[in-house]
Amino acid sequence: MYYPYFLAYMVSGFVISLVVLLWALRNGQFKDQQRARFLPLEEGLEKEPVKVSRVGRFEAYALIVLASLGLFGTVATLLFSIFKGG
Repeated sequence: MYYPYFLAYMVSGFVISLVVLLWALRNGQFKDQQRARFLPLEEGLEKEPVKVSRVGRFEAYALIVLASLGLFGTVATLLFSIFKGG
């Protein structure tokens, strides 16, 4: 059966989500809810784009790798369930 692989897939997704949530809480992403409420209503000139630093590029590449691994895990789980589950 493919249940252990599916459970491992779900647990890994939950752990990654929990790590991201804890990171956001630690960095104060949810502190100013009153300001966040009105952000879509603000008008004004947009700031000039900031040049991406080397660390920013590294983060972008890391996110692309994580997304690719997630997609690979999904495809592997589906293929395993299709070919071995029946």
